[in-house]
Amino acid sequence: MSNYPPLAERQRPNSLDQYIGQQHLVGKNAVLRKMIDSGVISSIILWGPPGVGKTTLAKIISNQLNRPFYILSAINSGVKDVREVIEKAKKAKFFNSPNPILFIDEIHRFSKSQQDSLLGAVEQGIFTLIGATTENPSFEVISPLLSRCQVYTLKSLEKKDLQDLLKKALTTDEVLKNKNITISEEEALFRFSGGDARKLLNILELVVNASESEKIVITNDSVTESLQTNPSAYDKNGEMHYDIISAFIKSIRGSDPDAAVYWLARMVEGGEDPKFIARRLVISASEDIGLANPNALLLATQCFEAIKMVGWPESRIILSQVTLYLATSPKSNSAYLAIKDAQSLVKQTGNLPVPLHLRNAPTKLMKELGYGKEYKYSHDGKDNFIAQDFMPQELLKQKLYKPQNNAQEIKILDRLKKLWKSRF
Repeated sequence: MSNYPPLAERQRPNSLDQYIGQQHLVGKNAVLRKMIDSGVISSIILWGPPGVGKTTLAKIISNQLNRPFYILSAINSGVKDVREVIEKAKKAKFFNSPNPILFIDEIHRFSKSQQDSLLGAVEQGIFTLIGATTENPSFEVISPLLSRCQVYTLKSLEKKDLQDLLKKALTTDEVLKNKNITISEEEALFRFSGGDARKLLNILELVVNASESEKIVITNDSVTESLQTNPSAYDKNGEMHYDIISAFIKSIRGSDPDAAVYWLARMVEGGEDPKFIARRLVISASEDIGLANPNALLLATQCFEAIKMVGWPESRIILSQVTLYLATSPKSNSAYLAIKDAQSLVKQTGNLPVPLHLRNAPTKLMKELGYGKEYKYSHDGKDNFIAQDFMPQELLKQKLYKPQNNAQEIKILDRLKKLWKSRF
């Protein structure tokens, strides 16, 4: 099989009819399907985890619209490469001809100056930009460029999608269809692939190549054994990115400083973007430490700012300090649970009216209607507190914040009980 391209490349679809997954975007009457069928495509950014079809979708759009297709990778392309593509696009464009498509893989890795170099060409319609990113474009793409693009979110493939992908590979691939392959168990295939189509096909190819039998039976054990023997075979181009960050965050949450700094080192050695790590620390500081140690969020935020000033390799020390601080801090997810429950309550109860006494009364009519009439200014009371209702009447008995059993929140609970008596 060495003379053949990788299975994932051989199975890359050429049309929307062959494309598996992302039905919310390309299914019947879905937004991207309509756009492609109309023949008019605006600049877009495709946001989603690895292996869900971002590059494939960009190529399909170009094929179906019969547009010239230019591709750049943000990892090894600079401003000079962008300018060269712009010049090529200008020369290739004839009167009333459709815009060529410029696809930029991992656009989140482009610097501000590189992204700035795209702006003029996008505005002038020299090309239609399609960017692909695994990171939230709100953080990584500059606002002027983001405002000129529609952002579409791609999801990890579901079980049915993965099953369809396997069936297609076994029945249509020029190599696999000539082999006697039976999938006896699929759980390990799906678990190790994690909703990543490319990873699933890499694993399938690995297991098939590892078998010396004419009749190949794929089981959970055979998949696990093959991956343990070839740990890098299914991790091409850093595809364990999300697995490692998950282990990192869970180690912090589990108060294991040794594991946390180990997974940090794995990311550092793997060339992970330090800003990506720092953002996850900021999230963890609120989600997992929260009110048990409010200083955690301050330190994590300062970490994010500090690494922008310092850079590699010294930033690894700052990341290590904050990682260890969070891992050894007391834990509370009360803030996370409170907003989650509050959002659920809002969805259940809808747009309840704001009580009159809590409304501002900037006009005479509003004052006559009773806006703000019964409101008591809290600072006029003892300890800057006056008991009154702040929730809609229908929700007065709802309790959303539940202090947890740690030193900081025990103090918070004591204060709330002192102020509100029996309510807490």
